[in-house]
Amino acid sequence: MCSGKGGRDVAQFRFANLAGRAVLVNDTEYWDLERATSGTVSSDPMTAISMVNDIYRLAHDVLANTPTGTYDRRSLLAPVPSPSKVFAIGLNYKLHAEESAMDVPENPVVFTKFPSCITGPFSPIVMRGRAVDYEAEVVVVIGSGGRDISRENAWQHVFGITAGQDVSDRVVQFASKPPHFDLGKSFDTYGPIGPVIVSPDSFQNRDAIELSCSVNGGERQRDTTANLIFDVPTLIEYISRVTTLVPGDLIFTGTPAGVGASSKRFLATGDVIVTNVEGVGTMSNTCHSA
Repeated sequence: MCSGKGGRDVAQFRFANLAGRAVLVNDTEYWDLERATSGTVSSDPMTAISMVNDIYRLAHDVLANTPTGTYDRRSLLAPVPSPSKVFAIGLNYKLHAEESAMDVPENPVVFTKFPSCITGPFSPIVMRGRAVDYEAEVVVVIGSGGRDISRENAWQHVFGITAGQDVSDRVVQFASKPPHFDLGKSFDTYGPIGPVIVSPDSFQNRDAIELSCSVNGGERQRDTTANLIFDVPTLIEYISRVTTLVPGDLIFTGTPAGVGASSKRFLATGDVIVTNVEGVGTMSNTCHSA
């Protein structure tokens, strides 16, 4: 196995949370990381993510061995079940800023989602308001943490990429001036992520990842991270100037144009949101009223 920039091993893997255990997966089979590495890597997903260098070093050998078993993808849980911090970026696609009638930002618009909002890729979204909206996003999972991370070294601190929904209660979000971005986007279940975390080395171009969102089979959003106003390295550099990033921290990188608020097509009970991120896979979340 060769080493990439910064000395970290180059590896391609798909990391998941299966019944609370850290596993590597393909489409139908899984490898239990604790068992496959004779205890070198923890079974706990949060601890395993902090062992990013071990996973990069051992992933090739693990995947070359006999799988632990097969799995049903709908049984996968949130791959980062209890992150320390969850950041999100507002207005990070030009067309979304325009549809929101807001100026294109000169610096990243950073807010937080409470970690308690995180839920699984096939879990229900429990709505508690009359104007709940979808926002498909590419999500960055931090592997090796740090403070004052340079843009040039930023990708070396990324464990992998997953999909996310920044579900938003627009009434709560805009209940005051300035808006409550944190509260309106942090209701329980308003942060589905998954179904897996994919290593950055798995992408043909990690800076141009396509994402899309449909509701009840009708496409609402489609774009690529090549069109981010502030790309992943810029976001990591910007945020790490303020706070030390730790393994498992999440960065929701922004949503494209097409959100429900722009067309007044908010979510209703029974709606099914399907979120797809190229190379990662598909989440499917059904909406229910509390």
